[in-house]
Amino acid sequence: MLTRRVFLAGSLAFSYSGSTAHAADPEVISFDKIYSSFGIRGLEFSRRILDLNGRDVALTGYMAPPLKPESRFFVLTKNPVAICPFCSSDAEWPLDIVVVYLRNASALVSAGQKVRVTGRLEAGSWTDPETQFVSQLRIMDADWRR
Repeated sequence: MLTRRVFLAGSLAFSYSGSTAHAADPEVISFDKIYSSFGIRGLEFSRRILDLNGRDVALTGYMAPPLKPESRFFVLTKNPVAICPFCSSDAEWPLDIVVVYLRNASALVSAGQKVRVTGRLEAGSWTDPETQFVSQLRIMDADWRR
C-alpha cells in the first residue's frame, strides 16, 4: 500500500529549463505501465518496473506544485495537479506519483508544464531522512527538461 507523509511549505515556482539528459539511452517508461494491479495489498509494480529497478529511465509527466522555488526534489504526476497537497489539509496526492530527487538543486516550473525526467529508478518503500517524505517509487540523481 502506498504511504504518504505530508508537511507544510510554500508553493512558489519559476520557469526554468533543467539539465540535459542523465544517460544517452535511458529506458523510457510511462505512468500507464508502472503498476500491474490494484489488489488487497494495494498497488503492485509491473514486472517491467521491477526489472528496471536501479537502471536509468526517462519519464514524462507534470511537476506538482513545488514546496519552494528551488529544490533538490519534486513530485512528478501523470496529470497536472492544481493544488499543492503539501499546503492543503484537504488535498490528496494522486496514486500514480513518482518522487524525483535531483542531482543538483534546481529552479522548478509551475504546475501544468510537461517535463521529461531522466535518472536512476528505485522501487520500494523509502523514507527521505531529511524531509521524512515516504515514497514507493523514485527517480534518483535526476535531471529534467521541458
